[in-house]
Amino acid sequence: MVRTTAGPGTVTSVPSKGRATRRWPRRLVAAVGLVALCALPTTMAGATPAQDGRTSPHALLYVSDYGDNRVVALPTRGGDQTAVPFEGLVRPTGMVWDASGRLYVSDTGNNRVVVRAARGGGQSTVPVDGLSRPLGLALDRAGNLYVADSFNDRVVKVSVASGTQATVPTTGLLHPWGLALDAAGNLYVSDFVNDRVVKVAGDGSGQSTVPTVGLSQPTGLALSATGDLYIADSGNNRVVKIAEGGGQATVPVTGLSDPLGLALDGCGGLYIADGFNNRVVRVQETGGGQTTLPATGLNTPTGLAFPSMGNRP
Repeated sequence: MVRTTAGPGTVTSVPSKGRATRRWPRRLVAAVGLVALCALPTTMAGATPAQDGRTSPHALLYVSDYGDNRVVALPTRGGDQTAVPFEGLVRPTGMVWDASGRLYVSDTGNNRVVVRAARGGGQSTVPVDGLSRPLGLALDRAGNLYVADSFNDRVVKVSVASGTQATVPTTGLLHPWGLALDAAGNLYVSDFVNDRVVKVAGDGSGQSTVPTVGLSQPTGLALSATGDLYIADSGNNRVVKIAEGGGQATVPVTGLSDPLGLALDGCGGLYIADGFNNRVVRVQETGGGQTTLPATGLNTPTGLAFPSMGNRP
């Protein structure tokens, strides 16, 4: 595999090795590092879950609009979308909110992660050294930010408080993409080129491969409150669910073309950034109820994230 490092805003390409091999060409021509993460997002402050298990009409879903170099907020039950005032983004991908209401975004084309302060505050760059095409993001309860440093084939852990940086001990990653953390501190990583998802134990006991069947170019990840793992299986144009107790199933969604980011609203809704269809789709975790969210002008939507409960960005 050959990698070409490009400057901000340029396209990066990697030779393919056939259709199982549809490895980077088409995906990276359209989106070099599209992402996804979503670790246990919930509804926005003031949004009361509906009695039928769906989100409130007031919940906002944040979408990294990769092709348009922006982040937009979409009401999940109708209403006008708004642009989030970030400056200088180039090919944004992964996103995550912290408990204080700050929004972190992988500014992939600029090889950096930026953060927008809570309640309309300013933007700053997270001090991380040596990133090359960062994609997925995750935050743990101690305030550590995890970054899928894709072209360096590693995951970086940064203390938001102190700024100290370390590489998460993993083996054999090749272009890691999506990240997710469970309540026990275990880190899940979609290992894009190796067609697998790995689990890095939070207790330091090492890395294992999540039992799956037939994955091709996995991208976004999302974990439910009950421990079910959702995987955007982009090469197969589907989303799969790995139940907490084991067993794999395909989420019933039709018409996907390179699903990328995933998010859960905490009220039974699964949201999918349907990258090459330029849309965001909602389905019920239990199946059925497929809907396309009203949106204008999306161009390869990639990352999805809900604010934490109690936060008003």
